[in-house]
Amino acid sequence: MITLATASKPAVALGGFFALAWEALLLIPRRPFALREFFVQSWFVARVSLLPTLMLAIPYTVLVVFTFNILLLEFGAADFCGTTAAFATVTQVGPIVTVLVVAGAGATAMCADLGARTIREELDALRVMGINPVQALVVPRVLAATLVAVLLSSVVITVGLAGGFFFSVFVQHVTPGAYVAGMTVLTRLPDMILAIIKAALFGLAAALIACYKGTSVGGGPAGVGNAVNETVVYTFVALFAINIIATAVGVKVTL
Repeated sequence: MITLATASKPAVALGGFFALAWEALLLIPRRPFALREFFVQSWFVARVSLLPTLMLAIPYTVLVVFTFNILLLEFGAADFCGTTAAFATVTQVGPIVTVLVVAGAGATAMCADLGARTIREELDALRVMGINPVQALVVPRVLAATLVAVLLSSVVITVGLAGGFFFSVFVQHVTPGAYVAGMTVLTRLPDMILAIIKAALFGLAAALIACYKGTSVGGGPAGVGNAVNETVVYTFVALFAINIIATAVGVKVTL
């Protein structure tokens, strides 16, 4: 039987998330800023995310390039292989790979760390000492994830274009000059800016979800494991929704 308390749990959780997100965004420009924690978290997220990013970006890009190149070769339009590779990599492959890596590696690690601190009552100890845990722990993690997501997106785009070049030229025998010349036919500076904005939004949303689940965890160690699993699911859903909305807005703006 569904009770009023059970039905209100999603609304309470959603309100708690937006309250945490609003507080974190308001505290970003305020002092004192946890600079050391920011650098530590940036290095941590980059370290756990870089290798999965490279391992995922190369086959993903090759698959996309291979599929499009088959059609272009059938139509006798091999000179546009670089056009499709650049457009797909910049607008979709880079953001989507960033979604998968940030949600699967960085966000889960943040949630587990904050969840362990929560069940050990470290956050309550910070409040007793007059330290705001959102400013000390959440803000540097949010900024670190945002920065690393932008950098990861740039890495994915670079690796994707290079991988598409070698695959198209050495496997499907496309002319190198035609590949390079076609890269800028559809892909322009606004598309690059949109890709960076989407990556920043992905990192911001993933970090906020992970921090909320980590700071609101309950039920001991088992609760931390459940929070980590929920972080992955919620982050995937949120980031793909952000990708759809940002892509739709970007198409309207850049056309």
